[in-house]
Amino acid sequence: MPTYSALTTLPGEEAAQGLAAAMERMEPEPTGVGVFEIEDGSGLWEVGGYFLEPPDTVLLEVLAAAFGAKPFALSELPEIDWVAKVRRELAPVEAGRFFVYGSHDADKVPREAGRVPLQIEATVAFGTGHHGTTLGCLRAFDRLLTAGERPATVADIGCGTAVLAMAAAATLPDAVVIASDIDRVAVDVAEANVAINGLEGRVECIEAAGFAHKLLYESAPYDLVFANILKGPLIELAPLVATHLATGGRAILSGLLAEQAESVTAAYVAAGHCLLNRDDIGEWSTLVLQKA
Repeated sequence: MPTYSALTTLPGEEAAQGLAAAMERMEPEPTGVGVFEIEDGSGLWEVGGYFLEPPDTVLLEVLAAAFGAKPFALSELPEIDWVAKVRRELAPVEAGRFFVYGSHDADKVPREAGRVPLQIEATVAFGTGHHGTTLGCLRAFDRLLTAGERPATVADIGCGTAVLAMAAAATLPDAVVIASDIDRVAVDVAEANVAINGLEGRVECIEAAGFAHKLLYESAPYDLVFANILKGPLIELAPLVATHLATGGRAILSGLLAEQAESVTAAYVAAGHCLLNRDDIGEWSTLVLQKA
């Protein structure tokens, strides 16, 4: 059975959230409504709804006009098993010593000493290792390990699948590793991946916005903080990262476009960090900073 999408853009978060709330009261009811800031400096937000039945186009026109949005773009989506599709199309990823794979590629896991396999299943949570941001973070962490660094406390903020937290736990057997995400579903996915990789008790997965959790506060200061999120939240986190990092501690940041790297770097320099490295993969950047 096909599904249907209705997407639009409009200026301002308040209006976008209001439109999303109004869409949730539609009949037929959408199966989900999402609100996302478009990270291009335009100030625009995208609002999208997904339906199991054709949506009421007249009502969508009225809502768009009421909230100052562009006319909705309507699409009929074919019935696709997206998880199966992702499994077929995503090959294993190698980032230094790390080998990220799905269960369908278990026969490809390298057996040589020094390799670190991490099994990540295709799910709704972000972070399979294929995206330039996650790949950049894994490469940056691999270089840190190669240089002889051994962080004793690690926080993965906005962990998604927890691939970065698991990379730390798998290579730093004595480290305290905490993975947090603002999304409860992502935390559940993270916990499942931790179990799949036999790292129960090594990674603590919690639901939190930024560092707003008792465990994150009590475990500080951190020798290493991962934050693979978005430009806006990264900039907002700059003073908090500085507060929670140990002197000389490293922050590996990504989730930002190459054109956004300078503004994010500036925010962290202003908060007391120095830039150690920047790695661009395609249109995405990864930053490695140190607390002075």
